[in-house]
Amino acid sequence: MDPYIHEWGGMLLRWLHVLAGMAWIGASFYFMHVDAALKPAPDIPAGKGGQLWEVHGGGFYQVRKWLVAPADLPPDLLWHKWEAYTTWLSGFALLAWLYYGASELYLIDPAVADIGPVTAAAIGIGALLLGWAAYDLLCRSPIGQNEVLLGAIGFGFVVLLAFLFQQVFSGRGAMLHTGAVMATWMAGNVAMVIIPNQRKVIAALLRGEAPDPALGKAGKTRSTHNNYLTLPVLFLMLANHYPILWSTRWAFVIVGLVLVAGAVIRVFYNLRHSGRGNAWWCWGVAALCLLLAALVSLTSSPIGRERLGLAAIEASAEVPAAAAAPPDAVVEIVTSRCSMCHAAEPVWAGLAMAPKGVRLDTPAQIARAAAAIRVQAVLSHAMPPNNVTQMPPEERQVLAAWLGR
Repeated sequence: MDPYIHEWGGMLLRWLHVLAGMAWIGASFYFMHVDAALKPAPDIPAGKGGQLWEVHGGGFYQVRKWLVAPADLPPDLLWHKWEAYTTWLSGFALLAWLYYGASELYLIDPAVADIGPVTAAAIGIGALLLGWAAYDLLCRSPIGQNEVLLGAIGFGFVVLLAFLFQQVFSGRGAMLHTGAVMATWMAGNVAMVIIPNQRKVIAALLRGEAPDPALGKAGKTRSTHNNYLTLPVLFLMLANHYPILWSTRWAFVIVGLVLVAGAVIRVFYNLRHSGRGNAWWCWGVAALCLLLAALVSLTSSPIGRERLGLAAIEASAEVPAAAAAPPDAVVEIVTSRCSMCHAAEPVWAGLAMAPKGVRLDTPAQIARAAAAIRVQAVLSHAMPPNNVTQMPPEERQVLAAWLGR
């Protein structure tokens, strides 16, 4: 594929994915807020629904909800579904475009598992399908009637999945696919449960029959699941841009901590919106989980371990520490390991220009990128991607010494 087409395609897919995700998440949070804040309505029987008055954009809105359906169905209904469908479809297209289409850079790490592009893509797509099947089966089983037990099993399943992904993919690919499986659950809830159940309710009303209350209840349950999954999924999707988060063998532990942090944040808002007080303890738990996640990533980094007194890195005595300009040894390492991509005219297949515009083909450019080199090649081993140019630990020690660790 032409590199320019690849770059533009990735940008446009990411743009669409982010826009659709904003619309879906915004609608999801809005309706959870409305559900929690409903007040009794004079013409809706108690326990059957409620209403909420809102003010926005200079106008007043009256929102009314029937838990099953109103007695008379209006001719026009606004369906909230394409936000979810578009988010998932664009996300999968982006996953295929970037990770399956350029798997040697982003997905396959020979040091983890020496697999081919077709195998990697099959594992990824298979995990999305099997992950949804397992989750849906759990929800429909007797376990699904116990939300606490279902949540505990779901938590363990996601953490186990993250661990298994780490056995076959690069750290970046493992964390992204963990989030993709959870995102598939969310989209599947809309496409396979919420919308079909709503259609069944409408069909019953048109036949003059009373809709089955279980249909609405099941839809609401899956919507609640989506509410609690949203923040962790967003975190995992963004995490692939931050190598400190995924370049550790304990990334699956970080996934577990983020799951808890995201869930308790939603607990706070769900309680607050329903008028049941402010559970400030939720923020303490979330902050503690994120702090522990940061410590896990720190203790997994060679430099972080050194700072904590857990290990030491022996730097080459030939390279002066914290040199203002890169010495010859550093220039040689960076140009030999990095400049095939980070150059005015990259020679790596599929690249039209240096990734993120970062060029490392002269000493001055290397010096300007010192902070990025420190994060990408010393604090983490994110670069070269999946160590495709086989940079040995000794060379990373040379970089560490130049950068003052």
